[in-house]
Parts: sequence; C-alpha cells; structure tokens
Amino acid sequence: MNWPNESSEYRTARAELLRAEIALRRQEEAVAELRRALPLGGELKEDYELDGTAGPVRFSELFADGKDTLYLYNFMFIPGEQGLPLEVACPSCTSIVDGMDGAFRHLLDRVNVAVVAKAPIEPFAAWGEERGWRFAPLYSSARSTFNRDYNAESDDGGQLPVAHVFTRGGGGTISHRWSSELISAPRDESQHPRHVDYMWPIWKVLDVIPEGRGSDWHPRFLY
Repeated sequence: MNWPNESSEYRTARAELLRAEIALRRQEEAVAELRRALPLGGELKEDYELDGTAGPVRFSELFADGKDTLYLYNFMFIPGEQGLPLEVACPSCTSIVDGMDGAFRHLLDRVNVAVVAKAPIEPFAAWGEERGWRFAPLYSSARSTFNRDYNAESDDGGQLPVAHVFTRGGGGTISHRWSSELISAPRDESQHPRHVDYMWPIWKVLDVIPEGRGSDWHPRFLY
C-alpha cells in the first residue's frame, strides 16, 4: 500500500513496522492456540449462589442450554471518601464494560457471559443503568466466596479485575479453564500488566496514535 505524498523514508520505515506487525499477528495466534489447548483446570469449588438483577442464581445457572462455555469478568468496586467498603465503581472497570456492552450483544450468541462484582446487586445494577448498559449480564458475589476463591480479592478484601473462562462438561461438571494471570506476572518497570487489554478497546486505539498510552492518563466517569 502507498499513501498520497509519502516519502521513501516513510515507506521504508512503514515496511519495517509492517513486518513487525505480521510477526506480532503470528505470535498472537500462536498464543491463542496454546490458550485453546489448555487442559481442564480444577472442578468448580462449589456451585456459588450469586444475586442477579432477576433474583438469586446458582453459578451453574449461568450456563444457558447449548452453550457450555462461560466468560466471566470480575468488576471492582473501591472504597469511597468515607472509607466504606465497595462504595464506588472502579472507573477503569466501568470503561471496560462501557466498551464491551455492545459486544456482549454479539458474544451472547456464542458464549455465556457474566460480569460479577462483590458489591450488592442493587448498587451494581443501578450503576449499570446510569451508564446505559443494555446487554451486560450483571451479578453480585456479595454472599459467596467466589471472588476470594478465584483470586479476584486480596487478603485485605480489596477487589481485583480478573477475567475467567469456565466450561461445562458431560454430566454438568463445571471446570476452570483460564484466567488472566498476567495481572500478577512479572513485568517491566512502569508497564501496565495488560491482562485484559483484549477487552479494553481504548488502549488499542491509543497504541496506534503518536502520543501512545502515555503515563498519566486514566479513564474517568466524565471528561
């Protein structure tokens, strides 16, 4: 490809970048293949009771007929000014679901989806309504140990933004398949773990502009 009035210097540099982009594409597919090939993880610790917008549900009920895979994202609430636990929705998690809400409309045709917060369902559902979410299935794990058991809660009760995949096998057995462990993996100094970048589109757009992600910009509720 060539663009109007581009210089030979630009084309040489762009060709070098294109080769790197092709190599990255191959590497991304190779990693996806390894992820898909993971053996079954541990069986679900218990059939947790969650609270949905329509009432209590068991974890096993998150699996619809004909769909044996569940993608689940742990949404964070953080202490507010009064220091009350789980008082304020996380701006970063909010920006993720803002971007994914429309995608869930399509994903739900192929895979079960759940967005789970430790906060009670009432404030979580109210926050979703305020943000205009239409397709994100919201649940509360406030009455269970799911977040703690699946590494989405620190020892001091702080919440962590971890994504998971669970699968249902024959006989209804539910097994853990994958979680976003990059959140706790070693990384270069000042580098974000990028553990859920695949579902956080704002960063992918910022990666292609000259200013990049920057070091002091973060999502906010209002701009």
